Amino acid sequence: MWTYGELLTRANQVAQVLAEDLGLVPGQRVLLRSPNNPWTVACWLGVLKAGGVVVTTMAALRVRELTPIAERTRPSIALVDHRFTDDVYALRDSVLPSLAVVEYGGTGTRDLVTRVAAKSGEFTTVETAADDVALLGPTSGSTGAPKITMHFHRDILSIDNTFGRHTLGLLPDDLVACTAPLAFTFGLGMLVVFPLRAGACALLTEAATPLQLAKMVRSQGVTVLATAPTAYRAILREGAERRLAGLRVGVSAGEHIPRATWEQLHERLGLRIIDGIGATELLHIFISAAGDDIRPGSTGRPVPGYRATVLGIDGEELGPGEPGRLGVIGPVGCRYLDDKRQRDYVLGGWNITGDIFHRDEDGYFHYHARSDNMIVSSGYNIGGPEVEAAIDTHPDVAESAVVARPDPERGSIVCAFVVLRDGVPGDAAKAKEIQDHVKQVLAPYKYPREVRFHSALPRNTSGKLQRFALRRIIEDEQASAEAVVES
Repeated sequence: MWTYGELLTRANQVAQVLAEDLGLVPGQRVLLRSPNNPWTVACWLGVLKAGGVVVTTMAALRVRELTPIAERTRPSIALVDHRFTDDVYALRDSVLPSLAVVEYGGTGTRDLVTRVAAKSGEFTTVETAADDVALLGPTSGSTGAPKITMHFHRDILSIDNTFGRHTLGLLPDDLVACTAPLAFTFGLGMLVVFPLRAGACALLTEAATPLQLAKMVRSQGVTVLATAPTAYRAILREGAERRLAGLRVGVSAGEHIPRATWEQLHERLGLRIIDGIGATELLHIFISAAGDDIRPGSTGRPVPGYRATVLGIDGEELGPGEPGRLGVIGPVGCRYLDDKRQRDYVLGGWNITGDIFHRDEDGYFHYHARSDNMIVSSGYNIGGPEVEAAIDTHPDVAESAVVARPDPERGSIVCAFVVLRDGVPGDAAKAKEIQDHVKQVLAPYKYPREVRFHSALPRNTSGKLQRFALRRIIEDEQASAEAVVES
């Protein structure tokens, strides 16, 4: 356990090592690579105190994934957990020969922890402007070169002045747990920015299964939990939701929480889960609701400080009930580092997030799908998450994901990848049963015409579903089939 005073001392010591030993000058970039632990927070704060710019990377990334990030951001120094150095050394040898790599958490004499022990902990924070860049955050896009988002010092405070203060509302005696990595801006807000400004405490965990997470919530006295809908569903499935009984606040992030999951948690615990949508480009959540303002099934309304609208194909604002592209304006906006894709993200002043929503008469925003997960079949627009939510209400289904599969007659059909509960056989009869179930829940044209059973769905380290991996399966199958035909 670290106190606020100990964190300040170690952040100052890290800043001293950077400035005095490694020659960091204001504006230079420092790559961080580590799972969630206190030293990562000290490094993050130390870089900013020394006037540097943090380049966040996840510990799970390999050299192939790190290379385009490093080529774009050109860090001078890398502070790396000693267990995750191999890929960084390979990166240095292949791309950045001048990169100074400093390990921490090991036993070597040059280890950062050893170095800081020799420092006084007295450091005068370098003066920076509100509009100086503080953070370079790569997006977790599924295709193409990573986009590098730039965020100013004022942006970091803005996310607390908006979502942190008006929606989350941490108290000094709160203990916050979050499964997102610190390299994700959502995890950065939940575990660093919001707790520190509220005088609260953060519980940093490197990895935990949903059941382990529930146990930690109870054993450690966690009062605020932020995790993905997948974890909440798994906890419910295991009958472990009573371990969450001590929560004051629950936050769902990473993807829209299905209404059925929200209602189960509310019925069993009285917990009104805060849903919300955010983006790396805007740093954190910009549409949400809390307490009695929550309307189950909707994402919420713009957080104070933000405006949001729904736009049509030509950029016109649409009326209530009409689905279209979500546009957002607020104190934090998209700034890509030297990237022409900026033009596609910011249109007419609106940040276009790539999500399809509609707004109701009361100003609540309702999620349909990512714009790349809207399935058009026989002229019908079918939102993938809506079909997934229907499939997930089948008693034999653990979880599901749907994507479009090209079809010569309908253009596309809904293809469902389904994970069944333990012991349930995945056969043709079960597939038809699920299809019939969806027809009873939704308009029949939305049912999945193809059902595939899998043992697990592809997810990233924060639990976010990777639909692009499912699309790739279908694309590879098509390519193989076309190759057979040509031969």
